[in-house]
Amino acid sequence: MVQSINTKVDLVIDGTSHVLVSEYGKIMIGDKGFEFYNKRDARKYIQIPWEEIDYVIASVMFKGKWIPRYAIQTKKNGTFSFSSKEPKKVFRAIREYVDPDRMVRSLGAFEVIKRNFKRKKSKS
Repeated sequence: MVQSINTKVDLVIDGTSHVLVSEYGKIMIGDKGFEFYNKRDARKYIQIPWEEIDYVIASVMFKGKWIPRYAIQTKKNGTFSFSSKEPKKVFRAIREYVDPDRMVRSLGAFEVIKRNFKRKKSKS
């Protein structure tokens, strides 16, 4: 069994990791970092210490009523995407350890199209 990096646990919730293939498991938020453990295979886990987190990116829809996915962008190892039943609880727990200025919304589909249109227009 994998040893947790946390000494105190604030939240444990069912979640899904969307790194390569969707894997179901538990998300654990504690005093030392964010952790994901696969439900079936204990060897498949993700441990991200708080000092390693650069941004927490939320995909927000319907004016904040629904958050289908969120991602954790690390300083060295890239971006990890997750989802859970109650993402607002997860964000409240993360906000205790990550600066709220580092918690951002992702661009919506219309915003991405608009940004790309402006780029093409400025190149002409």
